[in-house]
Amino acid sequence: METTTKVPYIPNDAPFTNEQKNWLGGFLAGLHSRIAIAGAAPVAIDVEPISAKSIDILYGTQTGTAEIIATDVGEKARSKGFAPRLAELDDIDMDTLVSMQNLLVVVSTYGEGEMPDNAHLFWEALSASTAPRLENLNYGVLALGDTSYEFFCQAGRLIDTRLEQLGAKRLTDRVDCDIDYEDLAEKWIADVLPDVVDIPDAAPTVVADKTKPVWGRKNPFNSTMLENRILSGPGSGKEIRHIAFDLGDSGMKYEAGDALGVMPFNSPDLVNGWLDRLGAKADDAIDHEDRSLGDLLQSKYEIMTPSRDMIRALEPLMKHDELSFVVKSGDKDALAHFLWGKDALDLMNLNPSLKLSVSEVLSWLKPLQHRAYSISSSPKAHKGEVHLTVAAVRWMYQNRSHGGVCSTFLSDYVSKGRSAGIFMSPNKSFRVPEDDAVPMIMVGPGTGIAPFRAFLEERRERSATGTNWLFFGDRYRASDFIYEDEIRALSDSGVLNRLDLAFSRDQSEKIYVQNRMVENGKDLFNLLQEGGYFYVCGDAAQMAKDVDNALHGIIETQGSMTPEATISYVNRLKREKRYVRDVY
Repeated sequence: METTTKVPYIPNDAPFTNEQKNWLGGFLAGLHSRIAIAGAAPVAIDVEPISAKSIDILYGTQTGTAEIIATDVGEKARSKGFAPRLAELDDIDMDTLVSMQNLLVVVSTYGEGEMPDNAHLFWEALSASTAPRLENLNYGVLALGDTSYEFFCQAGRLIDTRLEQLGAKRLTDRVDCDIDYEDLAEKWIADVLPDVVDIPDAAPTVVADKTKPVWGRKNPFNSTMLENRILSGPGSGKEIRHIAFDLGDSGMKYEAGDALGVMPFNSPDLVNGWLDRLGAKADDAIDHEDRSLGDLLQSKYEIMTPSRDMIRALEPLMKHDELSFVVKSGDKDALAHFLWGKDALDLMNLNPSLKLSVSEVLSWLKPLQHRAYSISSSPKAHKGEVHLTVAAVRWMYQNRSHGGVCSTFLSDYVSKGRSAGIFMSPNKSFRVPEDDAVPMIMVGPGTGIAPFRAFLEERRERSATGTNWLFFGDRYRASDFIYEDEIRALSDSGVLNRLDLAFSRDQSEKIYVQNRMVENGKDLFNLLQEGGYFYVCGDAAQMAKDVDNALHGIIETQGSMTPEATISYVNRLKREKRYVRDVY
């Protein structure tokens, strides 16, 4: 799943909107899972007495980063003599929250200012008019976000504001982290932990973390590519590739459902375009940098997608009426429409005769970031390897080729035998059921099939007996049925029990995966009633919303439920981790 940048609008500072208030109809109290951190025995938050040294650490995450940080907070807290307890935000009801004395929240913002999937229900309850007073609670919030989005760290801001409104007391000011979060997160941890309770005089026992990965965003593993082949057929409007990396002696481990971080380089053509526009040379030295300008543009800075700082800085310089109008108007849709198809170089070329200062332009840029892709292999089926399913993003604008930073890096510049920097991004909430007998329903059109290829391989290797049902679709069956041979083999062997296909352009009336769901609504609902798990992977902007609406409609119709009861049913699925999504 390649990260993309959207241009939403800046909201007002109200703690929550009318739409968010309407979420409250679905809250179900209850705590369904037990929690633990590395080195600690599992504890049940709703029954363990609160001690003077207790500290609760809650996280909301979409891709796993907030969970990693929260786990790190727990380890540091334990080393200082605290008794930390770690849980997802949605595992906590308001009665449990009232019983807490010291709370640390680590939460990311998803999409256009939304709570991550495992924080929705917590926020619904917290933002309700019936939420309890929390005068006895001390808290701190670490918010994760991306300044490319107008709703920067909105989820953390909302939770921080609401806790204050309910009478809780801050241990320290909220910290809002951009994509380079490590230093700010470390400072926040150092600031907040000593203030929770008195540190005991005795030297604490430090619990070694044997599970913490060696490789990460700052130090990726240089992996050799084993395979790079096109999956989409002739005549397809897409270029989808199957890519396999060798894990070698990295020691990296993963599970089906995890993501792989890939560190790309900017394309040479784009770097050369920037050098030409800036009137500079690749080997030019830059003040306060130990690398040449060419190296900086290739591997340090994000030079494809214009940052908000760059857009605002260029606006008065370009003397371009339409750019000035959309920036000053604050109309997010107008700005998005204007930016459609343009990259940062296109914006600088709006006034090609204007001379730009290299050092000033560099100051507007954000660091080049990894892209995260859903892993499409089971480690049980492909020992020592990790596979991806990648759609190469390409388009033309003003007679110049454009491409997605990482997807074209992988497609064009990392052929078989060459290498790229990779690291694992665990996603513990998106997993094959532990019980091999329970049913799985998977909805993954296009490259959304990636994790479900891994899931099916995992179930095959485990000789699982539970029903496996896949909804897959794309535009044309003849050219876009990726992994068709593998899927057919899984069906023939009995691993894949049901397959429903939706190729939208093969008939006059477009058919999508959500239509196939509704057509088979009775069987789908029956599997949910039998304890089935429902998974969705793919486009968050439209597909995931349509699938969610279809799921609600099926449950309401087949279960003869009221809208309120339907919402409660879906929320129960979420709490039990039986409705989970990997959407982007």
